[in-house]
Amino acid sequence: MKIFQFLALVFLLSASIGNVGAQAPFIDPADDASNFGSPFKILFWTPEQQVSGYRNINQIFPTRIIVAGGTPLELPEALVDLGKTPIKTKNNSMTLDEYFIRQSVAGLLVLKDGNIVYERYGLGNSGDSRWISFSVTKSVVSMLVGAAIKDGYINSVDEMVSDYLPRLKGTPYDQSTIRNILQMASGVAWNEDYADPASDVNKASWQTLDLYSYLGQKQRDSAAGTVFNYNTAETNLVGTLLRSAIGNNLATYLQTKIWQPFGMEADAWWTLTEPGGGEFGGCCINATLRDYGRLGLFALNEGRLPDGTAVLPDGWMAQSTAPSTAYPGYGYLWWLGDSGAYQASGIFGQGICVHPQQNVVIALHSARAVASEDEDWALQDAMCEAVAAAFADDLGE
Repeated sequence: MKIFQFLALVFLLSASIGNVGAQAPFIDPADDASNFGSPFKILFWTPEQQVSGYRNINQIFPTRIIVAGGTPLELPEALVDLGKTPIKTKNNSMTLDEYFIRQSVAGLLVLKDGNIVYERYGLGNSGDSRWISFSVTKSVVSMLVGAAIKDGYINSVDEMVSDYLPRLKGTPYDQSTIRNILQMASGVAWNEDYADPASDVNKASWQTLDLYSYLGQKQRDSAAGTVFNYNTAETNLVGTLLRSAIGNNLATYLQTKIWQPFGMEADAWWTLTEPGGGEFGGCCINATLRDYGRLGLFALNEGRLPDGTAVLPDGWMAQSTAPSTAYPGYGYLWWLGDSGAYQASGIFGQGICVHPQQNVVIALHSARAVASEDEDWALQDAMCEAVAAAFADDLGE
């Protein structure tokens, strides 16, 4: 299996695998190269390999650069002591300081009203460290779909997928809309069981044209828009559809529409399906913690630039974060919380939490031992909720 085929599978899955029980260590960035793991085993990297590899993905995998502009959006400091903030789940209770250590956090940033109120780094990271996002990227792609609609490259999320991907004409995707695949509800049969060697996720080829062919042979097993079925292949399909619509690379479009005009401070990288190929639609932008935070601010600001220019259609973020019919906990590639909060999430503990009521954004870089475990997600959700709630008094609540 070629490296980019393997990447297309492992970068996007969210199975409960990893280094169970291991806690990520501090690694001096000067020693990173000596700790790089095999790209074929990224989901099984040791804690040392995770730390060094996650902040150097561009040295391990093919990537495309996202160039920052010359004028970063300022994030003034107004620091608050949040270390003792209590975090509680059904099975655990701890402070934010304890969460930081126990969950192998590499960076945690809290923005309130656009100001930095909390910023902490671990594992050898600093404000200059880039870090892999895993599936946080899905939510960025969701916003880029909105930008493409605003720019006129896509007419509507109610157009059929095959309108933009003609290789899928005559397949069930003739009856699945862009909205359907953004909501993981295409209705096309797909088995995401990683433990089953015969499942689709294990059988499919992940090269773009081969994946077209594979998906084109699948049958429909439910009406479009009615059943939520997490489908790794279709997150790549969103990215491919977007590239087809705009006639450009995703990294370049992100750079032009958001990265430079919104004021990201550092260059970033987006992992490619193969050298010189397209970007993964559902994975792996590699950026600094503060720029993760700025992405959250862009979403919180309804997709408007600092000068008020609208990059997204009116109401796009509200539409994107509205509960879907098939599953009320999911929007357009965003996970939905209570009271209007929403989150971009990635395996091993990556996240951007947006809490509009409190005007709070939380950005998280981690190297957790397990890719995806229910209690870890419960703790991450509880952490975001607790931190946002710490500012409830500002609303007179």
